[in-house]
Amino acid sequence: MILILVMLICGSANFTPEDNYDAIAASYIEQYKELAIIEMHRSGVPASITLAQALIETNAGRSNLATKANNHFGIKCKRTWNGETYYHEDDDYNKEGDLIASCFRAYGSVIESYADHSNFLRTKENYISLFLLDRYDYKNWALGLSSSGYATNPKYAQMIISKIETYGLDQYDKYPDPADKFKK
Repeated sequence: MILILVMLICGSANFTPEDNYDAIAASYIEQYKELAIIEMHRSGVPASITLAQALIETNAGRSNLATKANNHFGIKCKRTWNGETYYHEDDDYNKEGDLIASCFRAYGSVIESYADHSNFLRTKENYISLFLLDRYDYKNWALGLSSSGYATNPKYAQMIISKIETYGLDQYDKYPDPADKFKK
């Protein structure tokens, strides 16, 4: 009995929240897949790309940016943003080389974040060429997002592709528009 107790205590001492990432990611996907599919049919951004980016940018919905600002895509304020804002340290530095808080867009809901992500990609000149790609070509979408400067991480495209392949997110690119069930 003591041996079992020691094994349980030692085993649980090695447990970290990351051990549960797959279950958390699966829950996030289940919660937001229909929203990504709706946005795909509205905007042309593949649902697989949307979900993979959201998983990466929010740590499967657990980041402060997601939980406090409903920002699921790490979209910064930039000059054109007139909405609510949220500041947190990311990758911006002042003239002295000190990390400073970056301005991120804040939303009233996750739906607003997903819609703004699609609109952001559709309206920014550096992403327009993505919409010439086949919706089912997630690899070139990922490479295009990375080469267009969506994120500073040089491995961003591979991160997106990995999420899509790990969780089978490309299946959602084939789903019909959920709004069709209301059309007659």
